[in-house]
Amino acid sequence: MLQVRKANERGYADHGWLKANHTFSFAGYYDPAHVHFSHLRVINEDFVAPTMGFGTHPHDNMEILTYVLEGRIAHKDSMGNVKEFNAGEFQFMSAGSGVTHSEFNPSNDEMLHLYQIWIIPNVKDNAPRYDQRRFADKEGATLILSPTGEGESFRVYQDMKLWRHQYKAGQTVDISLNSARNYWLQVVKGELKVNDIALSSSDAVGIRAEERAKIETSSDVEFLLFDLK
Repeated sequence: MLQVRKANERGYADHGWLKANHTFSFAGYYDPAHVHFSHLRVINEDFVAPTMGFGTHPHDNMEILTYVLEGRIAHKDSMGNVKEFNAGEFQFMSAGSGVTHSEFNPSNDEMLHLYQIWIIPNVKDNAPRYDQRRFADKEGATLILSPTGEGESFRVYQDMKLWRHQYKAGQTVDISLNSARNYWLQVVKGELKVNDIALSSSDAVGIRAEERAKIETSSDVEFLLFDLK
């Protein structure tokens, strides 16, 4: 079963300094058909104007991953972290028992383009954690999140994994799936088919009760594949 979520069907908010696309219900956008997918609660694709950003605000009991596609972020939090990270880098924050933070675009002239992803944890009130990392580009799959922090991945408090897939144009790849689990495929860039369904940058598809995903690329592509309970 495939649930297609086209980019132009997402929720949208234009705050002037922030243009936000909401895959699932978020803030002032509510769609009862798209509240969450398994434990995947938020996928926001945000464009933040130069020198602007999100002021200090709280989170608790949420696993928050940020992936910068263009520009850079200046981060500050109540754990004492004062960091910057750039295009191609991931930031992971396990909010646990509670944390406050701010995220700004420090550039005077460059737009910040990012994905903000929230995952509902399976344990509550752990001590907050922060990490950031760049994963090397490579043909194939790179593990970004896992319950045990396998390899170089971030440890996430949930029975799930997140893989980043990167392929050149003209590739056909079969990805084995567990039909008892749920998968969300979010296209970051490029054009491809997933089980004969055409998708482009920022499109997505939810996958249930399937044993494989056949990927056919018509351009260089990158996508995130969430393996969920």
